[in-house]
Amino acid sequence: MNTKLKFKGRIVTHLIFPVFIGVMLLISGVCVYFTDTTMGIVIGSTSVILIVVCIIMYFVNKPLIMRDLVGFAMDYAQIQKDLLHDLVLPYGLCDPEGYILWSNKGLKEIVPDDVIKSKKLSDIFKEVTNENISMDEEDVKVIDIIYEKQAYRMECRKISVQNAFSTTKVLDINKDEEFLIVFYLFDITEEKQLKKENEDQKMVAGLIYIDNYEEALESVEDVKRSLLSALIDRKINQFASNIDGIVRKIEKDKYFIAFMYKYLDGLRASKFSIIDEVKNVNIGNEMDVTISIGLGVHGDSYVQNCEYSRIAMDLALGRGGEQAVVKDNDSIYYYGGKSKQVEKNTRVKARVKAHALRELLGNKDRVIIMGHQIGDIDSFGSALGLYRAMKQMGKKAHIVLNEITTSLRPMVDRVLGSEDYEENLIISSADALDMVDGSTIVIVVDVNRVSYTECPELLQHCKSIVVLDHHRQTTDGIENALLSYVEPYASSTCEMVAEILQYIQDGIKLKQIEADAMYGGIMIDTNNFSQKTGVRTFEAAAYLRRSGADVTRVRMMFRNNIEEFKTRAITVSRAEVFCEQYVISDCPSEGVESPTVVCAQAANELLNVNDIKASFVLTKYNDKIYVSARSITDVNVQLIMEKIGGGGHASVAGAQLEGYELDEAKNLVISVVKNMIEEGDL
Repeated sequence: MNTKLKFKGRIVTHLIFPVFIGVMLLISGVCVYFTDTTMGIVIGSTSVILIVVCIIMYFVNKPLIMRDLVGFAMDYAQIQKDLLHDLVLPYGLCDPEGYILWSNKGLKEIVPDDVIKSKKLSDIFKEVTNENISMDEEDVKVIDIIYEKQAYRMECRKISVQNAFSTTKVLDINKDEEFLIVFYLFDITEEKQLKKENEDQKMVAGLIYIDNYEEALESVEDVKRSLLSALIDRKINQFASNIDGIVRKIEKDKYFIAFMYKYLDGLRASKFSIIDEVKNVNIGNEMDVTISIGLGVHGDSYVQNCEYSRIAMDLALGRGGEQAVVKDNDSIYYYGGKSKQVEKNTRVKARVKAHALRELLGNKDRVIIMGHQIGDIDSFGSALGLYRAMKQMGKKAHIVLNEITTSLRPMVDRVLGSEDYEENLIISSADALDMVDGSTIVIVVDVNRVSYTECPELLQHCKSIVVLDHHRQTTDGIENALLSYVEPYASSTCEMVAEILQYIQDGIKLKQIEADAMYGGIMIDTNNFSQKTGVRTFEAAAYLRRSGADVTRVRMMFRNNIEEFKTRAITVSRAEVFCEQYVISDCPSEGVESPTVVCAQAANELLNVNDIKASFVLTKYNDKIYVSARSITDVNVQLIMEKIGGGGHASVAGAQLEGYELDEAKNLVISVVKNMIEEGDL
């Protein structure tokens, strides 16, 4: 027996305790001796004998007890080792680099021994990397892995070996790597299957709207209208049948649909082919029938899924229709929407929105009108038109404008130099925030994204918000608006405001400056009435002409100075064609007061090149990259800009990029276009 082995703890107490009792008896015998000599001698002798016997037994039994304890410990360790080796739970040990040092029987049943030898965890399980088993910060890490079609949850734990190997003469362990990693595998295949089955059976609630029901019926003969309606019904019912769903017609042009979640991936893969199938229905109708789909999924209840589908449908219609929108809890996905919007001939919606706006203004004393950052003539012109309506309704009105661009300066100078307007008509964001109170309403024009407005904080301080815009809605739109009038088919916000002015109150008379500004907004946004113009566009222009707008005067306002003209020419000369039908260029910003305006003008100019479908011009301004995108055919540049965080119209769109250099931003746009062409989105 190794003499260096010593007892400690309670076992020492138990072995020494009899000696202590003997000593106590001996002391008692000495005390008794002085009163009773005979009794004292008996007790003392007995105590001495007890002490001697205890000491002898201690030294005799100590090695025997030590041998039994060591034997028990060895047997216990062996039992533990056997249990660990035969444990059903797969268990292994690896070094910090991931090399497997030891594995039990359970792990070898999953991964053969010849595969384990001299292999790293990352070589066997592709989901495992050196980064995700790094144990620098966490003592436990969980990794989901797939091996031989079985799903496992791997738990990795760090165990210290500093004490275990501190005196060993066999292993030399680096001070920085004094730990090993023990890992367990839990088979979660059945659990995942049950979760997937549960997920697949969740309900997807949806709405299907026919975008142009009335217009399509009017384009076909009377005797064929019922047949056209029946064919559309048949297509939609067949679509529902193919995905084991139920569909109910709730109005003549509206359907409710419900189906299981497992079919949603297939619909996404096909990019909702039902949209094209309905569009191909033709029995002599001059106008294609288009539908919009809004789906809600992963809500907390069936009611919330239905609410999600309604929100998705509002987005689909706000983006021009003929597309599918899926609201998956907080995420929103768009499919389709490649075609350009078809103008609606009726003004019913404009009249309804005008009356609703008048009702909202009833108990408000102050109106703050706000456009987008780096305002243009469309946002300023529509703000001036609304300002005139507010003044004639007896409301205090102000326009938020932080930066005046070169294209806007002539009009702003005319307003500031006129006696018809108050000195505080144009205010800054700080002034607007100071003015907000309970009787204030904010009207946002020509933008529906919070981050793009002149003063995003204003939308947080004011509870009464109205949105008037002609751009397609996006995910980060203004959600708390009391009234939202977003019409992507409109040529400009000035066109929409011109219609509202004719219904909001009788007798509203525009000043000449206001008519010029609104006419200029329509003219710029339609590129001199060559893009996105419809019947209502010219009707709005005619109304403005009757109100005093002068075409020559407006055109003279938007002439460029010689420096901007030269910059635009340089931009055009730098243009590069890619993918045969797309062109991209960058616009210098040095020495130009408003490079974003020149950027947009150059993008329009590049559309005059033969065989070009879309143009993209970028410029760096105020530490941001501004992208202007334009198209002249069926290419939807709004979808392209959405991929990089922007938005706009099918033919006029843009984006703002932060943290990019010009070359990086150009490569980003080119790669997005190429990817969309490969995926069939363009």
